[in-house]
Amino acid sequence: MRGSVYYQSSQLAKHIFEAGAKKQDRVNPNHPHFQKVASYKTMESYRNIWNNFFNYLKEHWNIKDFEKIEKQHIQAYMDYKIEYYPSKQYLEKISAALGKLEIALKLFAKNIHLEDRNYDFSIRQTLLDEARDLKYVASNYHNRAYNNPQLLISNLQNPLHQLAAKIQYEGGARIEGVALIKKEQLLGIKLDTITNTQKGIIFTKEKGGKEGEVLISIDTYNALQDYLSNNPKFKINRQAYYEDIKQSALLSKENPEASHGLRWNFAKRRMFEYAKTGYSYADSLQQVSFEMKHNRASITEHYLGG
Repeated sequence: MRGSVYYQSSQLAKHIFEAGAKKQDRVNPNHPHFQKVASYKTMESYRNIWNNFFNYLKEHWNIKDFEKIEKQHIQAYMDYKIEYYPSKQYLEKISAALGKLEIALKLFAKNIHLEDRNYDFSIRQTLLDEARDLKYVASNYHNRAYNNPQLLISNLQNPLHQLAAKIQYEGGARIEGVALIKKEQLLGIKLDTITNTQKGIIFTKEKGGKEGEVLISIDTYNALQDYLSNNPKFKINRQAYYEDIKQSALLSKENPEASHGLRWNFAKRRMFEYAKTGYSYADSLQQVSFEMKHNRASITEHYLGG
């Protein structure tokens, strides 16, 4: 499909919007109005989310034809939104809108005789459920850094989860930066000029394809290197990792903030390290934001409040 973000979303909306369609018809699999949207207001709300999502895909994934949306893009966008701690209601609306987008794309593909297109956005519901369970969404803001992250990491039952958690805690990596690491991502050792210590370098690709270095302690780097010398890749199951952290947090008498809480710990510690080196508060915010693969300095303040 060609055209602007707004043109493409309008074309997809035509396939799923049926003004005034009755509810009993919209829930009847045998009716032409099955799964359609009947309200102008609801359709407008969904289209706004689609437009936001499509603009995100253009900026971060260089995708301009929205027929090419895949599961990985849905997952990345949900993660992207969850990171900014949205309200439960807003994340539920995003999930619902992406669900209707899946249906619209299927109907569009069928209309142009491309029924073999396999659109499966069910990952959105999985991530929404995880966000609810792990308190990634709430009606109010709270500080999500762990009080004793080292204890939490030591209480993890799976050694691979311990290693992943250390990488997130020491280097500020997102979950997608530690869920899969290959040998070629290890770039050796370099001097961290902020702490004047040697650090290991992992090159990661996170949040919509943003690339960059993650600096970790020599001990953690060597442990990862040793593992990759005997295995083709370092890979963890995301759900199992979340559950291990949740149980460890309870054992450590911490609020379960999932792995993302470790990024909060990183941001707070790294801000302090920049300040000790003589950076201004504003410059520290910007540098830590870059290290966490954000652009705006104000995002770092999100991790410092509460």
